[in-house]
Amino acid sequence: MGKRSQPGRIDNIECYHVDCRYSDSMEAIGQPGLGKIFRLLKYCFEAIWCRVRHGVTDFLYIPAPGMRSPLYRDWVVMALCRPFFRRRILYWQAAGLGEWLETHGRPWERSMSRLLLGRADLSIVLGDYCRADGEYFRSRHVVVVPNAILDPCPNFEAQVLPQRVERAKRRIELSKNPGSGPDDQVELYRVLFVSLCTREKGLFDALEATALANQELKHRQSKIRIQLGVAGKFWREEEKKEFERRIREPDLAEHLGGTGEPAARYYGFVGGEEKRRLFDSSDCFCFPTYYPAESFGIVLIEAMAHGMQIVTTRWRTIPELFPEGFSGLVEPQAPAQIASALLASLEQAQDSSLRSHFLARFTRDRFADNIGAALLKR
Repeated sequence: MGKRSQPGRIDNIECYHVDCRYSDSMEAIGQPGLGKIFRLLKYCFEAIWCRVRHGVTDFLYIPAPGMRSPLYRDWVVMALCRPFFRRRILYWQAAGLGEWLETHGRPWERSMSRLLLGRADLSIVLGDYCRADGEYFRSRHVVVVPNAILDPCPNFEAQVLPQRVERAKRRIELSKNPGSGPDDQVELYRVLFVSLCTREKGLFDALEATALANQELKHRQSKIRIQLGVAGKFWREEEKKEFERRIREPDLAEHLGGTGEPAARYYGFVGGEEKRRLFDSSDCFCFPTYYPAESFGIVLIEAMAHGMQIVTTRWRTIPELFPEGFSGLVEPQAPAQIASALLASLEQAQDSSLRSHFLARFTRDRFADNIGAALLKR
């Protein structure tokens, strides 16, 4: 461990990382397999070797979400590794394991989980909501350290902000004067969904909300239309097929005014420069998740960094990410509420306060201070 030279600062932390990759594809995540057992044993022995060879005394581990196969994997890891280390730290990147054990776990599974995961020296959680997991397993200390990212939009002020301001001005003008401009031309309000493409992440609620919002805009005779862009991989094949059927239905497939574009577009998996362009060219980020293990929603702070409007759910830690009084929160599984929030957001002037909120709370430097102070806690 490093030494603290001033509050929240670490001179250096010596870290030995075991890259525990168990699954070779999205479909294999959470599924048992013989190959995973051999990998599991290999990773455990690598961790023990770090203890023996390098004198590492602290064992930091990321527990599984509420799923049986990954939970059983955690039992093996803790049974093999915890006796070798003086201090055990649980870093909770998923939420709700304690809740899952109480509602879905068998009595013997709860007992085994408490035995092997219980009484850690420290639990690091991503928000106050997630304290429940650390407390459920009776950790000696529970510390909140929000996730963070390297600023994905360092050119915001010079390049991205002027475009956002101009697009917002055009929408406000069209809202006040719907008769202005060519009769066959509409202004697109580009809404973006980026995540694992599953029902629980809110994908289908976002689709329904887009259709509902566009119906209302037509009723108002507005020249603004909402286009939902979807980026990410599908986990379940049946949901991918359902998605493809849904976006071919008339209320999402029809061309929006003179733009020649549908109300919903799928971009597939995006990364790097392609992802940055998609964030920069979109006006609003929609993430109506109710995923059981949702603990933070790092895509939300990406959207903040890009100065976007945001519509998301009052779910687990998510409300804690936003300033007090933030108006973009809706109830889970409520497409009508999402539609109303999208309609309200498209009439707002460009507001960069969420960008400022990101810079104040979720940068890499802030994270380094927070995680350093947490790891030094005794």
